[in-house]
Amino acid sequence: MSPDDTWSIGELAERAGVTVKTVRFYSDGGLLPEAGRSGGGHRRYGPEALDRLRLIRSLRALDLPVPDVGRVLEREDLRDGVLEDVIADRLRELGSQMAALRWREAALQLVQDCPAAERADRLRLIGAVSAPPSTAPMAAFWRGLLPPRLSAGLRSAIVEAAVPQPPADPTPAQVLAFARLHALVAEVLPHVDACRPTARRSDGAGRPDVLYSGLGEAYALAADAVRARRVPQGGEALDAFVGAYAGARGVRDTGAFRRELGVVLAGAADPFLDRYWRLVGEVSGGSAGAAEPNMGDAHEWLRAALGDGVTVGTVQPSAGAGAAT
Repeated sequence: MSPDDTWSIGELAERAGVTVKTVRFYSDGGLLPEAGRSGGGHRRYGPEALDRLRLIRSLRALDLPVPDVGRVLEREDLRDGVLEDVIADRLRELGSQMAALRWREAALQLVQDCPAAERADRLRLIGAVSAPPSTAPMAAFWRGLLPPRLSAGLRSAIVEAAVPQPPADPTPAQVLAFARLHALVAEVLPHVDACRPTARRSDGAGRPDVLYSGLGEAYALAADAVRARRVPQGGEALDAFVGAYAGARGVRDTGAFRRELGVVLAGAADPFLDRYWRLVGEVSGGSAGAAEPNMGDAHEWLRAALGDGVTVGTVQPSAGAGAAT
């Protein structure tokens, strides 16, 4: 150190193990304090500049952007919340980047392993999906599909349950299923109102919350049976299912009503929604293919139970959170 206990920019750079250009960059950016200037106007730095430069290097080694480094350096105490906030932000960014890389890796494997004749089609499907993929088109589809008079809270719950989240570590098959699901929704999204099931438009037009909350309860009650692949049958879940439609219409659950509803639902089968839910199962299933039952699975199980002519039960449904196909 010189007699006045300061270093030149070159001496500081040498002690810190960086280039003079690096020191000048941080100094010009206001991140590195100067102790003063020499008689010739050259920058001089004290020991605190060396400590600060080492801290800057540590923060930059964590890939923190320079503006975030500046936010941290504005606070003398690293134990306050600024550093924690900056690191949390960076972790979220890295998580998104890693998800995108995992998605791209699975997509590349999908194209590499498929027959040559299918590559053009798969490239087209994958190219239409961002990485990491967005679920916004599917959410927009469900918001348009559901009745306009449905309450906001119930609408949000249904959309959340109906839209599959991209797998954190997808297989090539899951990438393909998600891409096909994205393409399916993109094709019908401009005409989403026409996709609204006829049975929902007529039976629940006046009381959509009664219908959809009741269906949600019925789906939850049927989940164990669907998961265990039991034969569709009567019981509490079917009673709640029929009760949702009866409550929306303002009528009683009778044998005649069940027969009528069975005919209506059989005639309202929707190939588009059937394909949607099959793809959702493929997206959610993972490598083992063991997806949790979705709303489409539960609805089909209950519709089949109703179609078998099960007699009227005694369990009355209550309103609950849920969603419908």
